[in-house]
Amino acid sequence: METSLKADDGWLTVAGLFWLSKVDTPFGADPTLPIVLPAGSPKAAGIFRMIDGRVQVIPFDGVPLLVNGEPVLNASLLNPDTEGKADMVTLGDLTLYVLKRGDRLGIRMKDRNSALRREFTGRKWFPIDPAYRVDARYTAYAAPEKRKVPTVLEGVVEEHEAIGMVQFALKGETQKLEALAGSRGQLFLVLRDKTAGKQTYGAARFLYAPPPVKGVTLLDFNKAYNPPCAFNPYTTCPLPAKQNILGIAIEAGELKYDH
Repeated sequence: METSLKADDGWLTVAGLFWLSKVDTPFGADPTLPIVLPAGSPKAAGIFRMIDGRVQVIPFDGVPLLVNGEPVLNASLLNPDTEGKADMVTLGDLTLYVLKRGDRLGIRMKDRNSALRREFTGRKWFPIDPAYRVDARYTAYAAPEKRKVPTVLEGVVEEHEAIGMVQFALKGETQKLEALAGSRGQLFLVLRDKTAGKQTYGAARFLYAPPPVKGVTLLDFNKAYNPPCAFNPYTTCPLPAKQNILGIAIEAGELKYDH
């Protein structure tokens, strides 16, 4: 997990998030521009243009912009991150791509030389405790339910599918969590407990559970981990639903990042 976080395209390279509010949004190293690139970039690199809910990138003369590794001669229409794999605009060590959250469009910037990556101090975890590895009864909803889930960025929501509830016993009490749809049939749990803001990250932690077999899955809270927003302020992460805020302390999994 740490190797992935520190990778050339990992979350520590995210160096900016810019929401688009006008038809044309210029970008470059000029500090007066709406999207400011790191020092060493062209002073004025190009424009992001919104057209009918889509985003186009237009380079200025002489700026060597690439989209998915190919030079952009005049303009290129970009697929956002919600449509399979986002189209990647690269300029030297920088990567920019279109982010779509609800009806909002933005530009996320990644920088392989970001300070967050250079100064990363490492992930930390509670000692593994088998007591936090429990079987849970899974009850699927009759049909998946669409959820507009708030995130750590005010006014920004993500759309998820809630697919059921897991029920389990921990510390002598029955607990319940709502499960969102994960990849490959997994259950995706966004949760918060009494350690939040003290020993663990205050907003939430994430946990994946394997696909249920005959209505039972395994919750291993030793694998509860921090979302990207625990390490980087330019990321969007879902917050837990009310029923996923537990009244007990789960002293297992990842500790908060104190950098």
